[in-house]
Amino acid sequence: MARKVSDTRGNVRLAKKFMYARLLFIFILVLLAFTALVVRIVYLNGKKGDAYEKKVLAQQSYVSNVVQFKRGDITDRNGNKLATSVKFYNLILDPKLILSDEKYIEPTIEALGKVFGISRKKVENILQKNPSTHYYVMDKFKHLSSKKVDELEKLQDYENIKDKEQRENSKNIKGIWFEEEYIRNYPYSEVACDVIGFCNSNDDGAWGIERQYNSSLTGSSGRQYGYFDSGLNLVQTVKPAVDGNTVVSTIDINIQGILEQHIEKFQKNTGSKNIGCIMMNPNNGEIYAMASYPSYDLNNPRDLSEFYSKKQLARMSEEKKLESLNSLWRNYCISDAYEPGSTLKPVTVAAALDEGVTADGSYYNCDGAQQVADRRIKCVAHARGGHGYTNICQALKWSCNDVLMQLGAKLGKTRFLEYINNFGFGQKTGIDLPGEGTGAIFNENTMGPVQLATSSFGQSQTVTMVQMAAAFSAVVNGGNYYQPHVVKEIDTKSGAVVSSNDNMLVRRIITEDTSKLLRQYLYKTVSDEDGTAKPARVDGYKIGGKTGTAEKQPRGRGNYLVSFIGCTPADNPEVVIYVIIDEPNVEDQSHASVYATQFASGVMKDVLPFLGIYPDKSSAKTKKSKTSKNKIKLPSTKDGVFIDAPEGGFSNKDYDIAGQ
Repeated sequence: MARKVSDTRGNVRLAKKFMYARLLFIFILVLLAFTALVVRIVYLNGKKGDAYEKKVLAQQSYVSNVVQFKRGDITDRNGNKLATSVKFYNLILDPKLILSDEKYIEPTIEALGKVFGISRKKVENILQKNPSTHYYVMDKFKHLSSKKVDELEKLQDYENIKDKEQRENSKNIKGIWFEEEYIRNYPYSEVACDVIGFCNSNDDGAWGIERQYNSSLTGSSGRQYGYFDSGLNLVQTVKPAVDGNTVVSTIDINIQGILEQHIEKFQKNTGSKNIGCIMMNPNNGEIYAMASYPSYDLNNPRDLSEFYSKKQLARMSEEKKLESLNSLWRNYCISDAYEPGSTLKPVTVAAALDEGVTADGSYYNCDGAQQVADRRIKCVAHARGGHGYTNICQALKWSCNDVLMQLGAKLGKTRFLEYINNFGFGQKTGIDLPGEGTGAIFNENTMGPVQLATSSFGQSQTVTMVQMAAAFSAVVNGGNYYQPHVVKEIDTKSGAVVSSNDNMLVRRIITEDTSKLLRQYLYKTVSDEDGTAKPARVDGYKIGGKTGTAEKQPRGRGNYLVSFIGCTPADNPEVVIYVIIDEPNVEDQSHASVYATQFASGVMKDVLPFLGIYPDKSSAKTKKSKTSKNKIKLPSTKDGVFIDAPEGGFSNKDYDIAGQ
């Protein structure tokens, strides 16, 4: 028994010894294999390390960068660039590539110093702190011109370098490249700022055409990929960006510039709270020029230094600055609403003629006032007992409130409001600019006899300038209402038309016969010696038009908005001009519409040749109203009453407002 136990223990010991021996053998084999692998790696790294490193790098993506698209241009109708994007370059370093081979360091440092004036210490510091990055932006070397790019490329053009040492250095300039960037530029600075608008810091449209047509102007970015070849040279693959489209505006930069010069001159010599002007083609709705006061530099739209002192700006809160900027950027011609005064009278007359409630040659008695409900509403001629028996043409020519109130009553509020709506009041015109206002008009529930009476000659309801210009265009062009617009078409970069605004007819409002009569009446309002708009005459041209004077709310403070709206040639209009002067700096604003007519006359004289509209040499010249250079002569008075007053006011217990 004892012997069996002893044999078993011996067998176990032998098995353990055998197992240990096998494990030791396996361990020695693994150790030898690992040692051999290490030796092989050391050998390969020492003998062929550079070659293998290049093969690995050649299979790896080096870098991926966005290729910025170029935002599309905005041009005037003749192709002049109003807004464009200028290409600049940002200097980028690739420290990892520069440090990948010692022979690259010295030539690259020398090139950076020679072209950009960057010190050796600066470059070495960048390389030391950023050894693993492929993308290091040199902040002080952004927005570089192409001149610097050309200088560096010349240094790297080793194939054209004869000196062997210099050629070798040129080959070893590595890790310097340029990132393209576009910066929005407005060549005409302040001109047409209300229309063009500007971009924000992200190059997105923030105002004007830039904002309205942002999607058309915006392209799509590309991408740039880089790879190392077997020679450790960077091979780039580029997916190109798609540039934005070109927006062709209806603006004529020559007309726009002349208009703004006249505004600047008026503000300097006379001055006003504001002044606005629109010039447009009545036959298709295209706007040639649109301007108000003040203007601002589109290249620096947030600069308020022209309007406030340094101390004022330092004390100004951010909220106040933003309020001031929004006021500066506001487009007065499309956003602000006001009571138009007598420039609305052609609309009332057109409605009455078109509805047949009156006819050419019909006479009405103006005794100086109309009793409407419990109100007595006066005419401009109330002080001398009225205009007497007056026909429709004379009512417009003399700006007779009395006759207009009678026409409004004949129409009735339902038909009157129908025409007001059809002429586009109380609603957006749809002009292709942001920030359009609507004004405020009555409806059948809110319009009573008094409101109908005052609305017939342009008081109590509010409109915008672009509404008035579009409505007047329909009055004189044969009765067609066109949507006003500031963009003619959108083109690709190559010039192919993507879309166009060539059919902007919205509706027909009045007949050609009615429109023809209105053209005749408006021509007499300017051409006849007793016409209220005679200061709008331009030698050699047939001008038609109507003045307006509206007392602003609150009544009784002597603040008026004076205006003129006109067209030429009067018998076949090709251009409409609408001028508003808000609170002119004159002693008596209530009789200051002459300032608006003179302004319009001066602008038309200068701009009509640019539109191909020339004086008719065969026709008799129209005698222009004589004025001094800086001061417009007001009508004469007798016993405090304007004898040939172009505009005037009316008042009673509730209505102390101007009716012209």
